[in-house]
Amino acid sequence: MSPPAPGPPAKTLADGSPKRLSLIRKVFLLLLFCFAQFLESFSISALYPAIPPLEASTGITQSQSAWILSAFHLTFASFLMISGRISDIYDPKNTLIAGVSSLGILSICAGFVNNKIAILVLRAIMGIAAAMSIPSSLNLLVHVFPEPLEQARAIGVFGGCGAAGNVLGLLIGAVLVQYISYHWVFWFAAIIAIPLALACMFAIPPEMAKSKNRADPHIAKWKSLDLIGTFTLTAAFILFIYAVTSGPADGWATAGVLTPLIISIFLIPGFFYWETIVPADKAAIPPRTWFYNNFVVLFTSALSPFLWWGSVFIVFTTLWQDVFHWTIISTAVHMLPVGVAAILASCTGSLSRRFSPKWIILTGYSMTAVANVLCAVGGGRPEDYWRYIFPAFILGSAGASLTYAHTSIAIFQAAPASMAGTVGAIFNGALQLGSAIGIAALTAIQTSVEATHGGPQAYYGRAAAFWFLLGVAVIEILSLSYFYQRATDYEPQPTSDDRDVVKAPDETSNEIDEVKKDAATVKELKGLAV
Repeated sequence: MSPPAPGPPAKTLADGSPKRLSLIRKVFLLLLFCFAQFLESFSISALYPAIPPLEASTGITQSQSAWILSAFHLTFASFLMISGRISDIYDPKNTLIAGVSSLGILSICAGFVNNKIAILVLRAIMGIAAAMSIPSSLNLLVHVFPEPLEQARAIGVFGGCGAAGNVLGLLIGAVLVQYISYHWVFWFAAIIAIPLALACMFAIPPEMAKSKNRADPHIAKWKSLDLIGTFTLTAAFILFIYAVTSGPADGWATAGVLTPLIISIFLIPGFFYWETIVPADKAAIPPRTWFYNNFVVLFTSALSPFLWWGSVFIVFTTLWQDVFHWTIISTAVHMLPVGVAAILASCTGSLSRRFSPKWIILTGYSMTAVANVLCAVGGGRPEDYWRYIFPAFILGSAGASLTYAHTSIAIFQAAPASMAGTVGAIFNGALQLGSAIGIAALTAIQTSVEATHGGPQAYYGRAAAFWFLLGVAVIEILSLSYFYQRATDYEPQPTSDDRDVVKAPDETSNEIDEVKKDAATVKELKGLAV
């Protein structure tokens, strides 16, 4: 009797242990990761309608109230790298649970606070908690969906939930502020976060929480974190983002802006120099990372999607409420096409198996370029919404979502799965960095044009902002067209960090000899059978 045919090979997790995951469980895990992404976006956009009642309740000034949003952005972007590294060195499951649960507990506390200093401190710590959840979610997602096509679809949906969180957060926040109170904006986030943390605790396979440092378990894991490099880069991000967000309001020539800007400019090259000194397996960002196929051009491509979405929110929410005198709920409803288009475009992950990411990303940039032209030439009157702004929202948001989804798909396919947390941190850091720098430049352009062309009541400054965004899109199109390599070839994800290891000649010849011996043995057996 012949032995039974072997079954399909068991899928393996990051630590190499076999584990079968059913389709239902995979979908449920993807839903959990998407809720983590949604929660991060919601925590930012839902506070836009809550700013006026927060100012009245806490006594915070209008200029200080901007830091209710900026404090979250600042710490979130700055702590992405260290959280991504912790996710890789320790484990992504517990990192995700810690981040989501902390965000929920802090949100409960923020709902009871009426002091301006306390609310700013809580928002800054909430940014750190959110920074722990996003790279770890991406790390887990890559390992739950190791097959390239499934992974591409999952990453696309994950990105779409971030865009949906931006729009739905604005709408939900408006409803809560209008009909209940601004406190419920924080408590609503907690209602999502606490059950999400509990679900992650029980649903994520326990194998994903095992130690990644299997080579020598006696070595302290913190020694692999590269604390000097990580804190150098974190300090550089904090100072740089603080400077570019404070510059438009405080003035670029002030000491409070120039000092952190100059220090950060020196810290960033210092970090990269340090990374060439420490061992590659202990570096915060191993230097080889930047030499993965198309990694640098994909990092550059990630600078723009959040910039477009953030610019649209800032420009049109202020225009519609301050100039057109629309209610916050009406403003949120008119923003819905942005979220709908982003969600639909995020479901195109399977296209990455048919077309090169280069052409998909270029299509996305082209769509945002057309949207920028529509926003620049129209939008200054309420009746322009359906003629110019609605189609611009559809084209621009779909284009930004294509760029976001397929840049993230390509960048995770370029790097090994063992670095998923670090790559997720780099990718999200690029999103935040591009948004911070771009919006600071956009605000400066808009303000300078408004100073000589009718003030904030006129549309000239906002039109100039969208012409600036068009220039950014054109630069990205040109750079991607020239620098992106292997435009039509799909390159599978590497299975280890050392992709460029070449076998020694004697090893190769030994393997050839073994193959020849096996072939001869098979030939002899066939002869005996005859």
